[in-house]
Amino acid sequence: MQLRPEALEGHLAKGLAPLYVITSDEHLLALEAADRIRRTARAQGYTERDVLTVERNFKWGELLAANQAMSLFGDKKLIELRIPGGKPGKDGSAALQSYAKDLGPDNLTLITLPKLDWQTAKASWVTALQQAAVYIEIPNVERAQLPGWIGMRLGAQQQSAERQSLDFIADRVEGNLLAAHQEIQKLGLLYEPGKLSFEQVHDAVLNVARYDVFKLSEAMLAGDAGRLARMLDGLKGEGEALPLVLWAVSEEIRTLLKLKSGMAQGRPLGALLKEYRIWGPRERMMEPAVRRVSIATLGAALQEAAQVDRKVKGLRAKACAGDAWDAMLQLALRVAR
Repeated sequence: MQLRPEALEGHLAKGLAPLYVITSDEHLLALEAADRIRRTARAQGYTERDVLTVERNFKWGELLAANQAMSLFGDKKLIELRIPGGKPGKDGSAALQSYAKDLGPDNLTLITLPKLDWQTAKASWVTALQQAAVYIEIPNVERAQLPGWIGMRLGAQQQSAERQSLDFIADRVEGNLLAAHQEIQKLGLLYEPGKLSFEQVHDAVLNVARYDVFKLSEAMLAGDAGRLARMLDGLKGEGEALPLVLWAVSEEIRTLLKLKSGMAQGRPLGALLKEYRIWGPRERMMEPAVRRVSIATLGAALQEAAQVDRKVKGLRAKACAGDAWDAMLQLALRVAR
């Protein structure tokens, strides 16, 4: 069944379904929805958790095995299947359709996907999931909606601001909800509940660290290898969380790959930039980056990002020399050069 994102809390209060699917390009909102499901599952005795990520050469038998495996302690299990590419392939399509028909009685399954294009949305495996699952499609927060979204989030922490302040934050974060979320949290830490003045918002939002994760992405898009290396070294020195750095860089790689793929199909870059909500300074940086980097390079970079992620988690990673920060630098330089 289809479920609106805002109805999830009420749905979970009534009980859990055996299968959930979350599809969205808004990673913050998708993460929050998944966290709500995880918290409810833990509270209801799902103490075991299997996490499967569909990458190249993923064996779909692992999903079926996880569904059929009995817990050693008789506990209920949460199975998470992440499909970051959004296309499971022929084997995956068959496995998902089979899986949807045979859900384990003591398992809860959570499948996360990016926003599906219109062609993929018509695939048989998507139809099977929509029929068997609680299917949550989280729409993009468009630029015109962003000030209202920021105001709503401020209200949740008992704060408010004038429209001028909301517009200022929206312009500052350029459509990035994670950046907006961080700024809102910062305002909650700096100021008491109540109405915020424009001066308070202005001073807090502009008071950023010298080395900024999102500025790192700008250096990569601009092809400024020297600045990129300095900023990454600065982020490391300031104790920035490497998973956040990897997330920011990987997001830009995925965006570039979407733009290049669209252009390869004959679509104009301007239309693609609009579709993916890329505007302002980021739009100006994205265009030369798209023309500079090849699809092959971006595809290889995305595979390398998966290996860096393994290294960050302390797992064995192929072709990743040095420590995780060194691997992160090599990944970013692959796109910058």
